[in-house]
Amino acid sequence: MDDERTDATPDPAKRLGEAENADVTVEVDRVAVDGTYVRVSSVGEPGDRAFLLVAGLGIAATYYERLAPHLNENGPVHALDLPGFAGVPRFRGKVSIERYADAVEKVIDDLRLVDPVLVGHSMGTQVVTEVAARRPDISDLVLISPVVDSHARTVRQSAFRFLRSTLHEPAAVRWHGITAYALCGWHWFSKVLPRMIAFPIEERAAHVQARTLIVRGEHDAMVPRDWVRRLARVFPYAVLREVVDGAHSVMHAQADAVARLAVDHVAGRLPDRGVSSLQRVRDDSTASDLSRLGPREAWMLVKSRFVELLGMAKNDDETLEAAKSAHAVAMADGDDLPVDPADRREIVDEVAPETREAG
Repeated sequence: MDDERTDATPDPAKRLGEAENADVTVEVDRVAVDGTYVRVSSVGEPGDRAFLLVAGLGIAATYYERLAPHLNENGPVHALDLPGFAGVPRFRGKVSIERYADAVEKVIDDLRLVDPVLVGHSMGTQVVTEVAARRPDISDLVLISPVVDSHARTVRQSAFRFLRSTLHEPAAVRWHGITAYALCGWHWFSKVLPRMIAFPIEERAAHVQARTLIVRGEHDAMVPRDWVRRLARVFPYAVLREVVDGAHSVMHAQADAVARLAVDHVAGRLPDRGVSSLQRVRDDSTASDLSRLGPREAWMLVKSRFVELLGMAKNDDETLEAAKSAHAVAMADGDDLPVDPADRREIVDEVAPETREAG
């Protein structure tokens, strides 16, 4: 086993948590697109490069709440709520992954982002792959739990695999999912789902020039090892990583590990042993984040979450800004408690191609 992580690697979220009084501001803006808009939640100061985060089907940018603070080493982090999700008005007429990619491109242009690092989760990986295929100037791409396995492109197969994955998700992720799907509504969800199932991400991957990091969770039945290996071979350059104990929402439950992989990928610090191998990483530091919260921070966390849901339902950006900022402060203050250094280690080993599929 080898250790990929070095103590010299910057960790902005850790520094924030060690501050005597954490002060976090999340800004919420709108970018008009195609008769509706994209809601953009931003954290961090302007810098050389930004991370642009695109969530999955029906999911709010809230899914990135634990990942985003660890990514602003290079500049701001922008997490997107796409049309039809998180209370944002839907597109009129036909919907497609390509239309969502149009919306993300509009955000890039309106915010004047230069070579942002595109990060997608689940259906969001399809959207950012489509954007990267159109834009050869995009140099870094991060795909977390990319869908859909080309050997299982039916609604029934995808639903069954997704349910298997949820058995390994923490309660917080399930709660986020339930509330996000309620805001999305069954009508819109069922309208977008077939487009996601049918989208040939591997065909668009062949046109991507960006260096690509592909991350899966160990227990992600929707994204089996064989599928990510096949997908990685299509990209001109791809690195594979598997997070131990992770499932489909690995970027939330194991946020530290995924963030470190993304930052190290952009910095060129990830060793590449070829797509036939699948290196595994372990990081238990986020497992006890919520348990380290004191009563004040825990109450602040719960209260801000309900206020945020209210802001989404009412389409009130000021309420959302206040709630998201309060939530970030609560999490940062909770991180101020001491952590056993042993809980921050990252262990790397390698899965041979012939290893039986996980999940």
